[in-house]
Amino acid sequence: MTRNIVILNGHPDPASKGLCHALAEAYSEGARSAGHTVRRLDIAALQFGLLHSQAEFARSADSPAIVAAQETLLWANHLVVIFPLWLGDMPALLKAFFEQTLRPGFAFVDRPSGFPIGKLRGRSARIIVTMGMPAFIYRWYFLAHGLKTLERNILRFVGIAPVRSTVLGGIGQRSRESIARALDGVKALGRRAL
Repeated sequence: MTRNIVILNGHPDPASKGLCHALAEAYSEGARSAGHTVRRLDIAALQFGLLHSQAEFARSADSPAIVAAQETLLWANHLVVIFPLWLGDMPALLKAFFEQTLRPGFAFVDRPSGFPIGKLRGRSARIIVTMGMPAFIYRWYFLAHGLKTLERNILRFVGIAPVRSTVLGGIGQRSRESIARALDGVKALGRRAL
């Protein structure tokens, strides 16, 4: 079964053509080679502001870039989020993107009692995180809190499930061969749309 995949490159530097960019390219190449349709959103290239109040969050998006991103999310049935770990979490620009995009009415509906209802059901996700520290330290000592926040409190909250993750640690110490193997692994994930 072919899938509609959106790849979200969450690196905030528009000039960066580093590992996050390479991972997005590898996933895209793998997915396209298997017949999947791919669209890409590079957060650093989008123009949008920050939300400053609950009232702003509750309104519909008015930024053309955010409205287009919402349309892309509705089109997709699989989301790939790639970002570097900064201070234990996703970069602020990526968090701002999710705040702008996953607004009430679009991504979820409040109920009089109980949890809101996620409106993006029927979609799956893969999170790919890069970091300097070893992956097992992040998962064991830090309990992967930034990753779990994105998985549970954002993506699952709006109905996206299952959410799988890939953590690539020790990036600064990896050899070229190790990076090449990681890119091949991500390309394989793309072929299988996982």
